[in-house]
Amino acid sequence: MSTPFENIPLWAAIPIGGLLVVGAFLTLVGAIGFLRMGSFYERIHAPTLGTSGGIGAIMVASMIFFSTSTHSLVIHELLIGIFVTVTTPITFMLLARAALHRDRAEQNGNVPPKNARGESSAEGPLP
Repeated sequence: MSTPFENIPLWAAIPIGGLLVVGAFLTLVGAIGFLRMGSFYERIHAPTLGTSGGIGAIMVASMIFFSTSTHSLVIHELLIGIFVTVTTPITFMLLARAALHRDRAEQNGNVPPKNARGESSAEGPLP
């Protein structure tokens, strides 16, 4: 049913290849950022960007490829993209909050105090 890779038209093959290269590059940058950063709090940011951007580009390339090879609109990859885009930052935020809570409970000196700028306190927001 599906068309072999050689029969994909050039007008579709060029954006597919470009998006795959961009997606792989963003994922590689996220992985390198994960390895280079020192602390857990610094490491949390790079994989989020790499995963969301890299998966987005690869997902669009997949949509173009399967839409041209099956001669019908294939958009079910959008669900994958929505789930990755929504769940990855939320998961990393929850991991960071859990690590922050653990470090504060252990009285680690490398974390911000509880009433730092931007966090709410019992008295209300900071001026």
